[in-house]
This record gives sequence, structure tokens and C-alpha cells, in this order.
Amino acid sequence: MKSKLKNLSEIVARASDLFYSKFNSINTLMGIMDKTLRNQGMQADAITIDCIAQDKKIVILIHDDKPDVVDIALGNKEGDIYSSSEYEISAISEAVIVEMMEANFIS
Repeated sequence: MKSKLKNLSEIVARASDLFYSKFNSINTLMGIMDKTLRNQGMQADAITIDCIAQDKKIVILIHDDKPDVVDIALGNKEGDIYSSSEYEISAISEAVIVEMMEANFIS
């Protein structure tokens, strides 16, 4: 696993724990895609956060050709994307991820 993916996945894991401590009735699932996208020809890795009960997903994409930024897409488990934004990788923290989870997973 590449170091950026490892570092971001640790941030997301801690954020998921914080989110669960605030909203223990909402279960989320975190996934790491370190080979799947590459096998499909994309030079990127991804971290997903799924909220199955809400049919919502957050996807954090780490592109090889954009080393200082990540794309964060909001969508559903079917793969439909509702919005996507670019963030400086240095700006991603547990608080930022928890805020996104609250905004997208709390109905």
C-alpha cells in the first residue's frame, strides 16, 4: 500500500470511529481500493465510506498524476455521483471527513 493511501486510510478510519461515537445508530463501512482501479486502467487509488442504510457513499480518489490533491465524490452505492470536489491533501483531517459524513449520512 502506498504511503499516501495508508495515511489517508488511517485518517478515514479515525474519522469513522468519531462519527460512530456521535451517531452509534448509523453504521458505515470503509473500503480501500489499491488494486481495483489500477486493474481497470486508472492510475489511482481510492478509499470509500459507505452508509448502506442511506444508500450513500463518499469516495476519496488519490490520482498518481495529482500528488497534492484528492478528489472527493459523493454518490450512492450504485456508483451514481452527485458531486465531486478537489481538496488539498494536506487539508484532509478527521474533522473534515466527519463533517462530510454528517452532511451526507444524517437525514
